[in-house]
Amino acid sequence: MWRGLPALALAALPLLATAGAAHAADHHPAVAGGSVFAPVRGDAASSGVRAPLSLFEAVDWLPVAEEHRAGYKRDLYKHWNKGLNPSDGCDTRKEVILSEAVEAPQVAAGCKLTGGIWRSAYDDVVVTDAARLDVDHFVPLAEVFDSEQSPWSAARREAYANDQNSPDTLIAVSAASNRSKADKDPAEWLPSDGSYHCTYAATWVGTKLRWDLAVDEAERQALLGLAGDCPTTTVVYEPAP
Repeated sequence: MWRGLPALALAALPLLATAGAAHAADHHPAVAGGSVFAPVRGDAASSGVRAPLSLFEAVDWLPVAEEHRAGYKRDLYKHWNKGLNPSDGCDTRKEVILSEAVEAPQVAAGCKLTGGIWRSAYDDVVVTDAARLDVDHFVPLAEVFDSEQSPWSAARREAYANDQNSPDTLIAVSAASNRSKADKDPAEWLPSDGSYHCTYAATWVGTKLRWDLAVDEAERQALLGLAGDCPTTTVVYEPAP
């Protein structure tokens, strides 16, 4: 299943297995009747997963605070690290690309990828060359810095920057769409594929809730507007350790 496409049936919150192209379908939020469920992977599955909230309720749970950009540097958030499987020769970025492949690429020494097919959810573009993909932090690193309610430790920043224990923190998309997004929040940018807006809003909100990040007032109003347009969309998340 590609990210944002409806599942035929969803009986319960799914749990994701190990990383890899073989379970690319399970890496994405499952969508049923307009509802977005955010499962967790492997050992991260626990009773900490929150019950579904409507998108409107989830937005209302977010703390509101002014942004604070002073002092931000991208290298405060160490990435990419060795990923979920340090022995596979692939860093976090490559592991995400592999896990999100619709058709798995060939993997050579040094995690060199050839072939493969991906669908970029932001712009509904099919990508057939891994070099044309960016792995985006769904909530950009600069936005995370702006939204930290108290300064994070270096370890927590690295954990966010490489978070594969949620299917939502990182996403492989076309380089063009990621460059268009840059560090903008939903008040400033939305995907060009309008059919993805509800999923985008739910994933943004779920990621902010997972990492206890604030929103500014303009961002909150934009998210509330999206919630009004997405009345059946729900959010499930697991707080980060």
